[in-house]
Amino acid sequence: MANAASTLIASNLGMSDEEVVAHVLAGQTALFEIIMRRYNQRLYRTARAIVRDDAQAEELVQDAYVRAYEHLDQFAGRAKFSTWLIKIVVHAALGRLRAGRRYFDFDDQGRDLMAPDERDRMDKFASPLPNPEQQASGSELKRLLEESVEALPNAYRAVFVLRHVEEMSTAEAAEALEIGEDNVKVRLHRARAILQRTLYERAGVEATHLFQFHAPRCDRVVRNVFARIARQRAGNATGPLAD
Repeated sequence: MANAASTLIASNLGMSDEEVVAHVLAGQTALFEIIMRRYNQRLYRTARAIVRDDAQAEELVQDAYVRAYEHLDQFAGRAKFSTWLIKIVVHAALGRLRAGRRYFDFDDQGRDLMAPDERDRMDKFASPLPNPEQQASGSELKRLLEESVEALPNAYRAVFVLRHVEEMSTAEAAEALEIGEDNVKVRLHRARAILQRTLYERAGVEATHLFQFHAPRCDRVVRNVFARIARQRAGNATGPLAD
């Protein structure tokens, strides 16, 4: 029986979410595994961004899948199926926080509306390819980034995870979190600013210490300059200066 289910799943991995849902509703319930394996990480990250606890996030993902399965016939297709799933886990996570009397603000009352000058500064992060030194320090940077994301204000953290970690569009994140698209943009912008400042401070680097002109480089420049001056003087003594 297990082999038959595995064969069924393997032969249908290329189906769209909507096609999988249709087959599950038609009685091929084993295919629901495709949905779970497809979105486990995204749902876990979403839940984790809200409750900030590994074990609770895992429980919430399971709860969300069970609820989605039970109400699969209610998926109307007005949004992406993945967005529908995320909304379920977001509501479950917020419910968990309310039960524990921990407040999480996802309202859309305009407090986060973007100032004109802030809108002008909303540039995307540059993403240069890492050099070997950057790759060598990747683990430490990853740890610092995870801890810095963990410390973000609640609403900013969830938006950052959906937009930058899960790479959802602004519209998808807004739909999943049930806030306005402008709020998503503002909160993402502010999350970026906080992370930049936090990572900069935690790295223990002061601006006055950046790009220093150390002694060996200074010696080399001095030496090369004097060598070029000497060549120019020699040229003046014998003829026109060479370029």
